[in-house]
Amino acid sequence: MNWRFAYSIGFHPWEDTDLPFARKISELFDREKKGREPPYGLALDLGTGSGIWGIELAKRGWQVTGIDIVDKALQRARDRVQKAGVDMRLVRGDVTALRAAGIGSGFRLVLDTGTFHDLNSAQREAMGREVGAVAAPDATVLLLVWPKRRRPLIRGASRREVEAAFPGWKVTDVEASHFHPPKILELLLKPDEHWYRLRRE
Repeated sequence: MNWRFAYSIGFHPWEDTDLPFARKISELFDREKKGREPPYGLALDLGTGSGIWGIELAKRGWQVTGIDIVDKALQRARDRVQKAGVDMRLVRGDVTALRAAGIGSGFRLVLDTGTFHDLNSAQREAMGREVGAVAAPDATVLLLVWPKRRRPLIRGASRREVEAAFPGWKVTDVEASHFHPPKILELLLKPDEHWYRLRRE
């Protein structure tokens, strides 16, 4: 998908999240803080867009950095962060070149709500390497992935491609996202995306 174009024309249905999806992602966030006391550490929101989920992590006690390559999305994120009254760092940069973006390292939680599955193979491998380089030894990755099949807009990825892009990581859980886009897009896309949870082996 051409993210710059989508934001330029105001097309961002992924920001209009439905209740089942919001409940599921809240469940995932709560699971990652279980048994810990705030502050929970550094969290990285890959392809943060307008910062919706990075803000939710910040509200829960994570120290969040959001990264995106689309200027208009980042401006929306800045507005949302200010309105939410949370502390969230926003960086313009490419998810396949995290170290070059100067985001730092030691991230204990890495979140991607829809960037990985839209990249080509080389970009996915680069993203996996960069995540490995900036993540803490005890890090968790939460990756939202549409399966690989023919559809407009979204490329999709298989479990094998997820595992190939993240060598040294183990998929511990695969769970339905319960995402339902607006009806016209639901008929077109037939969503059946899943959350992948990865931990270092």
